[in-house]
Amino acid sequence: MIDFTWTEEHKAVFKLVQDFGQKEVIPFIRERDRKEQFDPAILKKLGEADILGICIPVKYGGAGLDYISLGIACQELEYADTSLRVILSVHTGLTSLAYLTWGNEVQKQKYLVPQAKGEKIGSFGLTEPNAGSDVVGIQATADKKEGFYVLNGEKMWISLADVADNFLCFAWTDRKKRDRRDHTGISAFIVERKFKGVKTGTIHGKLGVRAGNTGYVSLSDVEVPQENMLGQEGEGFKIAMFCLDQGRYTVAAGATGLTKACLDASVNYSKTRKTFNTYIGEHQLVKEMIAFMVSGFEASQLLWLRAGWLKNQGMPNSKETALAKWFACDAAEKAASDAVQVFGSYGFSDEYPVERFYRNSKGSSIYEGTREIQKLLQADYALGFKADKGSRCTLPKYQPGW
Repeated sequence: MIDFTWTEEHKAVFKLVQDFGQKEVIPFIRERDRKEQFDPAILKKLGEADILGICIPVKYGGAGLDYISLGIACQELEYADTSLRVILSVHTGLTSLAYLTWGNEVQKQKYLVPQAKGEKIGSFGLTEPNAGSDVVGIQATADKKEGFYVLNGEKMWISLADVADNFLCFAWTDRKKRDRRDHTGISAFIVERKFKGVKTGTIHGKLGVRAGNTGYVSLSDVEVPQENMLGQEGEGFKIAMFCLDQGRYTVAAGATGLTKACLDASVNYSKTRKTFNTYIGEHQLVKEMIAFMVSGFEASQLLWLRAGWLKNQGMPNSKETALAKWFACDAAEKAASDAVQVFGSYGFSDEYPVERFYRNSKGSSIYEGTREIQKLLQADYALGFKADKGSRCTLPKYQPGW
């Protein structure tokens, strides 16, 4: 039986992250956004609050909470600003959960534990200058030598590129399979920043998420120890798809928080702004926009909660997670557009946060699988083209107090 009632732990997570956003983010975010300035200190604060390891078992340095708690944290972080949710998506969703599920015990102790504690920051290196949704189109290579692999390639649009300690990178270990576009030739590697040949840089001039760090990772003859391969040789594509499932979940929950931020801002403004001698909240067309924000928030939250419940049970959830990501991101984009409309001319300036919400909302319909990819997935499931009906690898089933 599915029960979406929040437990006392869930309510405590909501309050913790909400207070964190109100204290550490909202008072400073407009200035950071204007300056395209990422605050590295926020990483330490997130770690000290046990947010970075929120759904990682206690024995691996985490808070030992469930995957619903991860969703709640993402929702409330994005309520404050998208750049905060991106940290949790990349560090926890795309990398730490991959180490928890695919890593051996040595890798968990060396990489997962310090990430769960916030002592180290993880990032995810899949996208390349000419390969995004087309994962098999990546060109990075990993040539096997005696005891190590030599990685070469360029990764682009990498969140936390300039501040991460470790990168989960994907590269071809079989060049012949690359030529045939056979995804079983891709492998996954844990690459440390300190490895010789690793170079990173920041991307400036972004439309949104300006207070977040986004950049590139260049790999030039990087020698990666053989023991740093995650999973087995040739399992990289499966691992990447697993990671994207978790990333999409965090994005869906975050987009829900953005919709709520748009709703709250619009409601508050509509109760104070007057036109034609009445509060604009009395105008029917303004009410219509607010009503769509309400429906978008409620439906989005139910969709990511369903995906989170399935994750807690250790059940396949690729279809449900993809649907939550698609719907929630579209709802957030519409809510942000309507919020700017509600604010009128003021919505066109950064005097109010809805301008930032509008710019930030666009990214979520692109990263972790574009809107178009999510549509294709849902159609394929309906048509029966997705025989497995979900990811072949699921998260470890949540056990209370693990």
